[in-house]
Amino acid sequence: MYDSSKVLKRNEVPEEFTWNLCDLYETDEAWLAALDEAGNIVPKLAEFKGHLMQDAKTLLSYFKFNDECDLTLTALANYAMRKNDQDTTNPTYQDYKSRFMNLYVAIASADSFATPEIIAADDETINRFYEEEPDLKLYKVAIDRVRLQKEHILSEKEEAILAAASQISSTPEEVYSTFESADLKFPSIKDSEGNELPLTNGTYISYMQSPDRELRKSAFTTLYNTYEQYKNTVASLYFGEVKQRMFSAKARKYSSTLEAALSANEVPTSVYHNLINAVHDNFGYMHKYMRLRKKLMGVDELHMYDLYTTIVPDAEVKVTYDEAKENVLKAMQVLGDDYVAMLKEGFENRWIDVYENEGKRSGAYSSGARPHPYVLLNHKDTLDSEFTLVHEMGHSLHSYLSMKNQPVCYSDYVIFVAEVASTCNEALLMQYLLAKTEDKMQRAYLINYFLEQFRTTLYRQTMFAEFEMLTNEMAERGETLNAEALCALYHKLNAEYYGEDIVIDREIDFEWERIPHFYYNFYVFQYSTGFSAAIALSQKILREGEPAVKDYLKFLSSGCSTDPISLLKIAGVDMNSPEPVSDALKLFGELIDELDELLSE
Repeated sequence: MYDSSKVLKRNEVPEEFTWNLCDLYETDEAWLAALDEAGNIVPKLAEFKGHLMQDAKTLLSYFKFNDECDLTLTALANYAMRKNDQDTTNPTYQDYKSRFMNLYVAIASADSFATPEIIAADDETINRFYEEEPDLKLYKVAIDRVRLQKEHILSEKEEAILAAASQISSTPEEVYSTFESADLKFPSIKDSEGNELPLTNGTYISYMQSPDRELRKSAFTTLYNTYEQYKNTVASLYFGEVKQRMFSAKARKYSSTLEAALSANEVPTSVYHNLINAVHDNFGYMHKYMRLRKKLMGVDELHMYDLYTTIVPDAEVKVTYDEAKENVLKAMQVLGDDYVAMLKEGFENRWIDVYENEGKRSGAYSSGARPHPYVLLNHKDTLDSEFTLVHEMGHSLHSYLSMKNQPVCYSDYVIFVAEVASTCNEALLMQYLLAKTEDKMQRAYLINYFLEQFRTTLYRQTMFAEFEMLTNEMAERGETLNAEALCALYHKLNAEYYGEDIVIDREIDFEWERIPHFYYNFYVFQYSTGFSAAIALSQKILREGEPAVKDYLKFLSSGCSTDPISLLKIAGVDMNSPEPVSDALKLFGELIDELDELLSE
């Protein structure tokens, strides 16, 4: 059995626990040859420049060529990025990633003529093209999306400059990722028995879940005291990230960086603000949960390093990777045999890179690819890792189904709906585990875990979203995002969200330094909205059965064939309404009461 507590070198990890990138390219040499061949995309694009809209046949040829380019670039990117992420210290794949990005920027620059030319055409011309080339109607949604951005699209020369600048604008995130994954090292720590343990971003969460309070405190203080040493550097990186967003938003005539980011996904800024307001209106549930946690832990003071350990320690369970896979397969049976068969395919055919190794990127993700997605994990034998597995496979099957059922141009899904499938899987797994347990303490343990999903996904991610929004607004007002200002704001938000029954330790002020999502351009709020939608969908699936499953699978198979609000309506959730968020928060309150009752008997 694999020991997930060990951190091996990459070449020491058994092959069965690594992803099979040969499904993309058999060898590095094959990738290099494909990269070289892809260089021909640039001159081929140039052939369309200046006469893209001369006739329907030319426009159709352009979109078909674009589909071919998308397939090529997706494969190239996945190989380079996955190789780099499996060992960020390997200079070969650092170079591959850089070479791909150079090509991508060159192609984006060469393609910069297309949007202005499509926008410049009048409606009469576009409609006539659809009649002359019926196959062009396949791309109507894509063309409409381009034309809706008319007021934010610049001249050809200006678009070319912005495309070329994209390589520079990604620098803050790339530097941060390298710093956090490859260069940042932490001192070892000791548990209550004096045992010395290695501290990494991967092992940190498992330590925070430990019943050993001295170990938790040691991990917490050591990790954040280390981050404190780099606070000025990381603040500069984050300020650089916000500055490049401001440059792009201003250049494209958006009123704010938030509007620019959400516009790409056809999501109004009101959704973002409404989420934050709804959570603010329901701070009482979170504060109530903190009071319950403090009472059940029996501590005089509840600290930030007490938040992740279970308050039902007698029922804590170890979940191996094999056990996690088995539970996931059984829990997802409610979605039908075909869905389960796809999960098995992923488990058995090395879609997943399972365990942490030296230099491996921290965290977890799913990356859409052909012939199948790839999942990065840093699995530990915990319930949390089990839920991470089902979460990322939710993403993967969303990608897999969309790619199987949609043409290339609509086969990807937008960020706003990205977290729905993953979180719905989590909710279904939780309901499965709750249904099969008859032990009171086991049920209490699972409810506590569910409560933590609410805390970390709905409340905590909304807090991150508010931090990101407020820091961008500060910069837009001309304020400097230095370490002092960022720490002060982060401390204030923690105090507001968690309430008076917990000590807001000074170390938590530096947590913003270790959140990579702050470089993802207003991504995190979608964890919270997605969680709310997923809770609604999971309840609908369990309540209604096959009709709800049919609607849900149709949603998973729809890619970006329409706007995200309409996509969720296909599944049966209306995100124009505050109901999903309100209902999720109400359920959070009910679970708090049930846990209190279970543990007070």
